[in-house]
Amino acid sequence: MNITQREEDGRTVLYVDGRLDTSTAPVLEEHVDNKIADYRELVVDMQGLEYISSAGLRVLLSMQKTMDRQGRMEIRHVGQTVMEVFEITGFADILTIL
Repeated sequence: MNITQREEDGRTVLYVDGRLDTSTAPVLEEHVDNKIADYRELVVDMQGLEYISSAGLRVLLSMQKTMDRQGRMEIRHVGQTVMEVFEITGFADILTIL
């Protein structure tokens, strides 16, 4: 998994590529934990994300809870496979997916 962070139009955008699973979820969690206090508007771009496991869902839920207290988080460019996981698990109702 690769994570690229950019500032776009006053928002922090994280581009997440590859697989977000048991072995890579801690990488995203560490990246976000070190910086999330500075985020007011966070966008997670999943255009390059091929797969997400329950470990990845846990990290996204944690991010969402934090951002609900301090700002806004949205998910964009979700592929069909990942969207199916969001729908089956109910995350489609929890996350703001554009």
